[in-house]
Order: sequence, then structure tokens, then C-alpha cells
Amino acid sequence: MIFLDHAATTPVRREALEAMWPYLWGSFGNPSSHHALGDEASRALAGARAAVAAVVGCRPGDVVFTSGGTEADNLAVKGLALANPRGRHLVVSPIEHEAVLESAAYLARVHGFEVSEVAVDEGGLVTPEALSRVIRPDTALVSVQLANNEIGTVQPIAELAAVAHAAGALVHTDAVQAAGWLPLSLDALGVDALSLAGHKVGAPKGTGALIVRGRLQLEPVLHGGGQERGRRSGTENVAGAVAFATALRLAEAERADAAARVAALGSEFAASIAAHVPGARSTGDPEHRLPGTVSFVFPGTSGEAVLLELERDGVVCSSGSACAAGSDEASHVLTAIGLPAELAQTAVRFTLGAETTAEELTDAAASVARAVSAVRGIVAT
Repeated sequence: MIFLDHAATTPVRREALEAMWPYLWGSFGNPSSHHALGDEASRALAGARAAVAAVVGCRPGDVVFTSGGTEADNLAVKGLALANPRGRHLVVSPIEHEAVLESAAYLARVHGFEVSEVAVDEGGLVTPEALSRVIRPDTALVSVQLANNEIGTVQPIAELAAVAHAAGALVHTDAVQAAGWLPLSLDALGVDALSLAGHKVGAPKGTGALIVRGRLQLEPVLHGGGQERGRRSGTENVAGAVAFATALRLAEAERADAAARVAALGSEFAASIAAHVPGARSTGDPEHRLPGTVSFVFPGTSGEAVLLELERDGVVCSSGSACAAGSDEASHVLTAIGLPAELAQTAVRFTLGAETTAEELTDAAASVARAVSAVRGIVAT
């Protein structure tokens, strides 16, 4: 199998498994318990929090462990907006992950917020000028992804944050896809909150974090025992937090070399597809994009049919976000950048990982050419 769907999930790293195992078996205490086992778990949780904070460049107390990126996005958008007395206006981009878009829609529907979408260009990029046109004196929060999960476009978050802060708004960025590929410094990005998911960097599914500056008020989404300094109730997943911190730390240590290697491989792979598949059209910003994301639309096909042909060849990829798999609707990301729905439904996304090889991509490119040709032959008949 040639696995080119790393944006959907990644294999769990052995180091993460080894790090978490003791907290599933021998040291299984509840970190809120006041006895030896509980203290041991509490120390492990504190160590994991410090490790994540070191990667992001924040205080350990700014790290809120969650069940993944979706919960982190929900907590950021709902929690920051509801706790901010500034106003009832939100700004999001139209290509955000559904976790952000649906959270904003919830706030509009239930709490009377008004939501504005900042325009993106044909590559999916948000410009500071576009943000300036929609931000208002009563804007409570701006939420824009650091890197898009379908087309890989990387946003100028620091510039956007400067615009938002000049207007008095808070800024959240979904950095789930960026982890392991881009720097995550909270100060360099200039944001107030940042979402992460463990299974994108080699930790188990169901792990993640929201980084939120400690001075900020955050209305909890989950209520109960007041864990995570009252910001996220529920007994902490100690083993998951340890695994997540381990995987994130290793991904950051390897990031520069891995990103450079994968960027070169991705460029060669994209060029091969463009050269051997007539009419293939790349999506996303050609310059500002994640190194491992290669996304195309193939006119005259069905993206799902191309995926089936590729899987028969042993190539595993996707037609867009795994969170929207099974939907009959065209990708909201692709329609937002101006593609007609019919063309958007021909999309295929290939996402490379740190272990992807040049030989695999040579074979995959040949399979893509065969698959597209086969599907076009079926559609033509």
C-alpha cells in the first residue's frame, strides 16, 4: 500500500506508544486523586503539558488538553466568543474546517452572533486587506486556519492577527494540519489561541490541545469537575496527553528536515501528474502551501471513481476532508475558491508523510495517470 492520506491521519509513532503504555497499565491513577498513583499521573500530565508548551512557546498553564482538533476548535470559537464582552460579531474564512464553521453557526443560531466570511482568492488565500473590509468595532473573534486541510494553502496569520488586534478582536487559528510542517510559535504567529490534534503528528486519535493565552477568559464547553483550570472538565486522558506530547516534540525536532524533503518530493509528484494527466488542474496557492499537500481536480471524471481505481492499484488518498467523507455535496473549500460544483467533485487530494519515498511517488504518479484515463473512458461511454 502507498499511503498518501496523511492529512486524514498518520500512523502512531512507536515512541508515542512506548511513552503512553505505563499510564494505561501500571501508573493508571486519576491525576485528581490525592494518593501515590494519582500524584504519579499528575506529574506525567504536567510533564506532557510542559512539553507541548515548549513546542508552541507558551506557558504550561496555557495548554488545555482536548479529545482532538474538533473539540479544540469548538472550545476556541465558542469559549472565546462567549467570554468576550466586546461584541457579538465573528469573522471566519469560508474554507475553515467544519468544526469552526459549525461552531460559528451555532453561536449565530443560539446566541445571536452575526458571522461574516472574509473573502479568499482563487488559491484560498486570505489577505489583510480582505480582513480589514469585514472586521468591525464589535468583532469579538477572528478564526482563520494556519493551513487548509484540503488544498494546503498556508495563510499569512501573523499579518491577519495584526489587523484583527488593531481592531481589538481576538484571533484563533486552527493549526491542526500545520503541526510538524510549519513553526507553531504562538508569539510569532501573533494569535491568542491555537488548535492541535495528536493523530496528525503520530499520536493516537482522540488526543489534542487548545493553546489559549492564560490571561484570556474562556467559557467552557464541557462542565463538571473543573479540570484543566476550569476550562475543560472531565478526567484527563493522561496516557493520550503523554503520547501527544511525545509525538509533537519529535515532529518539531524533525520538522525542518522533513518539510524540506517532502516539499521537494511533493513538487516532483505534482509536476509528474500535471505532465502526464491531460487537463489536470492543481488547486490551492502555488507558493503558500504545506509541503506535503498535492491536490488536483481532473475534469471529465468523478473524484470518488478515481479513488476506487487508485485503491485497486494500492494507492490510498482522498477526495478532500476525511471529516466530510460520504457527503454528496461538493467541497465547500473548492467552491469557495471559485470552482463550479461539478468540477469540485472531480477533486483528489494526495498528502505525503515524513516516511513517503520517491519510489512510492513514481509508482503513484503512474497509477494516477492510469486511473484518470480509465475513469474518463467510463464516463465517456
